[in-house]
Amino acid sequence: MAFIKSNDGTSIHVKDMGRGRPVILIHGWPLTGDMFEYQTLALLEAGYRVITYDRRGFGQSEHGAFGYDYNTFADDLAAVIEELGLETVSLVGFSMGGGEIARYLTNHGTARIAKVALVSSVVPYLLRGDDNPDGVEESVFDTMKAQVREDRFAFLQDFAKQFYGVGFISSPVSQGLLDWSFLLAAMASPKATIECIDAFARTDFRPDLASFTVPTLVIHGTADKTVPIDPTGRAAAAGIAGAQFVEYEDEPHGLFATAPARLNEDLIRFLA
Repeated sequence: MAFIKSNDGTSIHVKDMGRGRPVILIHGWPLTGDMFEYQTLALLEAGYRVITYDRRGFGQSEHGAFGYDYNTFADDLAAVIEELGLETVSLVGFSMGGGEIARYLTNHGTARIAKVALVSSVVPYLLRGDDNPDGVEESVFDTMKAQVREDRFAFLQDFAKQFYGVGFISSPVSQGLLDWSFLLAAMASPKATIECIDAFARTDFRPDLASFTVPTLVIHGTADKTVPIDPTGRAAAAGIAGAQFVEYEDEPHGLFATAPARLNEDLIRFLA
């Protein structure tokens, strides 16, 4: 199945592979479902049915003018689950994809969900405030939006370096992977790219933590400069009852590509 329709008629591009227990991988900003290349292959080889989809406004999904908020994103995820007839599915959300999981559990419940994993996730709250002193300053997100408006392509190339922890001397990923990430990100609608910055920065998922009543795995890199670990990974692990928490020492945000073997092993062990 190439496309499904969300409840507002938006076309969502879906890839559905394999025949085993189903796992949905929910991508991060500003990429597409194809970012999970390493995880998709490992999970397929481990006998799972692997489903990825492009968030509305990204990749091959419809690039509409509206709907870039987490209640809508959660409805899109629900439409994928419903259309594919999934009854016992695990969810893995990377970065802003963790927000879909949090809001889905609150708005749609856990009846169809077996387990969930948050990887480098923005949950529970990224924006700095008096009640969230470890968060990220609002000016950081304002600057990101301004740079996207000025030259989205230059921004995406620079952003990828921090995303994967690329330094002046060494890089944990190849130039080819950086180029591939740029191509995935450049497919997005500029409007979706900008509006999703507000969505993942400003949405407070702290009230949603109580909805995590299924087995939950939280994985986060200690060197994540894109989504710092203190207001997100560590706070999520502390706020979700019974959550398993694994810190990846010195790993950056894009650990799905910088530590793929370890991530694949941890996910397969948890899902089993």
